[in-house]
Amino acid sequence: MVDNLHTGFSTSRKIKMIANHGQKIKYHHDIIGVNSRLDTLQAAILEVKLKHLNDYEQCRNEVANFYDRELGNVSFLEVPERAKNSTHVFHQYTIKTKGIDRDKLKSYLESKGIPTMIYYPVPLNLQTAYARAEYPAGTFPITEQLSKTVLSLPIHTEMNEEQLLYICNTIKDFSNHA
Repeated sequence: MVDNLHTGFSTSRKIKMIANHGQKIKYHHDIIGVNSRLDTLQAAILEVKLKHLNDYEQCRNEVANFYDRELGNVSFLEVPERAKNSTHVFHQYTIKTKGIDRDKLKSYLESKGIPTMIYYPVPLNLQTAYARAEYPAGTFPITEQLSKTVLSLPIHTEMNEEQLLYICNTIKDFSNHA
């Protein structure tokens, strides 16, 4: 077990890090922490939004379905698989790149005004907070490969067809600019 109390960080810095997943730098966990960033105002807003949860889920699934249709046959991508006997709320819509540089695609999309996100750039076993000698780099090759190839596309309940077409057509056009 990692000793979270003896990390070399000041007490105030350590408290802030613990409250933010143990991060000092986004996605780099030096100590084990928690997610405790929800304040009273956010909780009140979420209480109102909770009444619309099913509508939000339907809208996100419509966006995901659009992406699936438009990007499902793009040779340098894999769209998320979904089990037929299950549902998904699509908090994120994450594609996997194949045979291209994911970071170049990300830069290209951002140059065209399309925000993207890489949510897990460092596998858990390579995070300082969880590093163990028995799990060095190479221990989880699939996880390590995914951390280098996945990219999350914009997805939210207010997306319209024009925005979605722009995103999809820009992605399809990437191979002409790579």
